[in-house]
Amino acid sequence: MAKNEKKAATARSGAVEILQQVLGEGAYTNIAVNKYLRSHALNDMDRRLMTELVYGTVKAVGTIDWYLAQCVTRPLDKIDKLVLNILRVSVYQLLYMDKIPASAACNEAVNLARLFSHEGTAKFVNGVLRGLLRKKDSFILPDAEKEAADYISLAMYHPRWLVKKWLKNYGREATEALCTFDNTPAPVCLRVNTLVTTRDELIAKLTSAGAEVRASKWSADGIVCEKLPALNEVFSDLHDAFYVQDESSMLVGTVLAPQAGETVIDMCSAPGGKTTHLAQLMQNEGIIYAGDVHEHKIKLIEENAARLGIKIIKAQIQDATEFVEAWEGKADKVLVDAPCSGMGVLRRRAEARWRKTRNDLKIFPPLQLKILNNAARYVKAGGTMVYSTCTIEQAENHYLVQEFLAANHDWRIEPFRHPLTGELVDELQLLPQKDNVDGFYICKLVKK
Repeated sequence: MAKNEKKAATARSGAVEILQQVLGEGAYTNIAVNKYLRSHALNDMDRRLMTELVYGTVKAVGTIDWYLAQCVTRPLDKIDKLVLNILRVSVYQLLYMDKIPASAACNEAVNLARLFSHEGTAKFVNGVLRGLLRKKDSFILPDAEKEAADYISLAMYHPRWLVKKWLKNYGREATEALCTFDNTPAPVCLRVNTLVTTRDELIAKLTSAGAEVRASKWSADGIVCEKLPALNEVFSDLHDAFYVQDESSMLVGTVLAPQAGETVIDMCSAPGGKTTHLAQLMQNEGIIYAGDVHEHKIKLIEENAARLGIKIIKAQIQDATEFVEAWEGKADKVLVDAPCSGMGVLRRRAEARWRKTRNDLKIFPPLQLKILNNAARYVKAGGTMVYSTCTIEQAENHYLVQEFLAANHDWRIEPFRHPLTGELVDELQLLPQKDNVDGFYICKLVKK
């Protein structure tokens, strides 16, 4: 990387560095992008280009690698990771960005190879990309009808195993709709801090600052931003007026419906979005015990609470599977927003689709059930517990709740109002392809 330090950052060099972190080191795309932008001075055009290169390449990396595999003689895992990421970001430009001339994309790739490596690498990169351009019109995707899973996987940028699973669960049309949803940019959603302002007031202030926003139809506290000035600018002027939170996620607090003065436990709290929402609903009166297993995440909860002016949250390091004797039978309300596979929020987590495996899905239900059983011990007789996930996997949702109820006869499902229709429902399973919001599951349980 020493060579890189001698030259000012560009959109493409930034994209390669971030791809190294995301695809090579396990970083989250949004965090890596934001961190890079804070520490490097790029103009607006380069910021936009770099962001598109990163998110586009991560989203389509499975298909990009399929193309590359037909243009190199060695297995891709034998290519140096840095060189591979230069190739990936360049293929994304060549195949998916019509406004960038092929010559420019190739020349910049060669320059990147020289910057990060040496002349031999530059020649290799140039040869691969020139070969890809020659073959571009001869690439043939699998047959859309006879090999549906292979075709959708490559054409719509999802791992084949997941496409096969969705085809079985939802059928062809819904699977393609789900993939399409995952590939669309997710809007920024804000939850109004009702302790200091109202939704109408915040919408007016955001609009006057040049934002294009609308009230969420799902949550009375939500604002959907179609166009927003840089978040750091918004934070500087309205630092205590909102929390960035997805629409689906905002519904959890409303279903739990904690009241002022109550004792509430949030089992898996970090970074504190739902926890601070609960505090708002409680009018900042009562107490919320917020647990997480990581110390740095406890600090996040505390920082978010302080920014929003919330004083009733007591955050502490706590494994949600381990029993806390002092909490037994003490809580009016308990929230179990359980660790999950995240299959409902793939559009917001560009890298997640490639990191999960079929076997990973088996890990979560036993953990979720253990947490739910532990949380149940903290609830008073007549108290309420809400179980929620950001997945569409029924083994983690409906079937898991049924397993819990079968073993805990002193609990029952409590119907609640659907946020759009107002009808009473026993559980809420939001599906992206049907509801046009992130996939989410919510169920309300009452201790008899």
